[in-house]
Amino acid sequence: MVRDEKKEDIVQLIGFYVGRKFFGADILAVREILRDPIIEAVDDAPDTISGCVRLRGQAIPIVDLKQRLEKMSPVSQSDHLWVLVAQVGDTTLGFLADAVTRIFRIDSNSILPAPEIILSGLPSQYIRGVCESESGMLVVLDLNRLITGDEISALEKMELH
Repeated sequence: MVRDEKKEDIVQLIGFYVGRKFFGADILAVREILRDPIIEAVDDAPDTISGCVRLRGQAIPIVDLKQRLEKMSPVSQSDHLWVLVAQVGDTTLGFLADAVTRIFRIDSNSILPAPEIILSGLPSQYIRGVCESESGMLVVLDLNRLITGDEISALEKMELH
């Protein structure tokens, strides 16, 4: 019985970089990871939407995390683009990252409130907390908070062909 309780305390986070910052998101929120997808331009898209990708006949809007997370450093960790595809409410979105690392198994009790030094330059409403990983300090994002209800409504009105 103790083993089952311990299992429930583990959170699996997918690690990724946006600029020089190291982030994580709950793997249960991520449906798919795309490497170097073709991103098509979208007319009249909000600033945080860098375009859309085609995935099995569906056009998926791509949220530019650098733009969303306060115009972070444009320095990439790799020559590739990565898209984390996630379900946000009833909308499927992609989140653009510079690199995806691996899945980390973290004790949920080790996710702590982010100290001010970590929050410096980051909008705190998107941050669930921070934790230590083998790769360094991981800022845990809540993907559901990265886009507002108004932005989702605007996206639903856009025609993505």
